[in-house]
Amino acid sequence: MLERREFVRELLRDRGDLLVVSGLGSATYDVAAAGDHPLNFYLWGAMGGTAMIGLGLALARPDRRVVVITGDGDFLMGFGSLATIGVKQPENLAIVVLDNAHYGETGMQASATHAGIDLVRAAVACRFKQARAVSRMDEAATVRMLLHSGEGPLLVSARIKPEDTPRVLPLRDGHAIKQRFIAALNAV
Repeated sequence: MLERREFVRELLRDRGDLLVVSGLGSATYDVAAAGDHPLNFYLWGAMGGTAMIGLGLALARPDRRVVVITGDGDFLMGFGSLATIGVKQPENLAIVVLDNAHYGETGMQASATHAGIDLVRAAVACRFKQARAVSRMDEAATVRMLLHSGEGPLLVSARIKPEDTPRVLPLRDGHAIKQRFIAALNAV
């Protein structure tokens, strides 16, 4: 299994102008630990909405690559988003699910992936162009390449160790995050 923080850091190395939407909790801490960036859109308290926010951004800006990085709990709460994304077929959208098979923010209760729900097969059933599971660091370079140039929609289910990593708290002011993101998006 992957070390979550190391994996996210590797994905965002040499990120260029990727638009990154991070799910609440550990996914946001991991993205912030990889380096705060004005094109990071951190979500606080939007459980289940991260993939749909990424979809909206991908549809609004088809000229830009959009990467959603979130956990299995957030993704499972918004599971219906798979079907909508599959219908809309945004070529510029990639979703990375950091799957530790637990709800890390609420006490490490087992999630549905712990019981065998297969996110990759669900994405394929919803007509994602690409879907794959990864569990080794030597696969990170391939995933990074997909984030920058793979035809979407694509989903990567990254099997990570169920561990509690130290929190790296980025800006927590939702309005300020939005304004900073919009300014950076319009500057490019």
